[in-house]
Amino acid sequence: MTESDLILDRVEFTVDSGKIGEFVRATLTADPVHIDDDAAATAGFAGRPATPTHVVVAGHYRDQQAMVTGLGLDLARVVVGSVRWQYARPLVAGDYLVGTRRVVSDERRDGRQGGSLRLVTLETEFVDASALPVVWTREVIIERAATT
Repeated sequence: MTESDLILDRVEFTVDSGKIGEFVRATLTADPVHIDDDAAATAGFAGRPATPTHVVVAGHYRDQQAMVTGLGLDLARVVVGSVRWQYARPLVAGDYLVGTRRVVSDERRDGRQGGSLRLVTLETEFVDASALPVVWTREVIIERAATT
């Protein structure tokens, strides 16, 4: 990523233990470190660790319609191509995060069934309260060819 990459938005939120519990239930996570303070402490965590996909909660704080409009996407033709997470350290309850999302690539490719596909690659760097990077996400959004 470079400073010349288009910044789409910034979000701020605190990793909440209640939200961690929701992710545990939704993902059928069985490890007690995510719901029990004593188990988390015994395992060496400073708090209850979040599940690996926790930063998707950033979507609750973003204006996704502004992103779609700003990129000129036709939402009816948009699908998620992929999402990847990379962690510098586990997130724990109480972590305060600031995420900056950028466009790092916007390209067109020929589709298998004719027409062109638009692939927009977005990266978000999340930093903690000390401004240290803790999580990066990389999302590829695909806008399918218009049907005639």
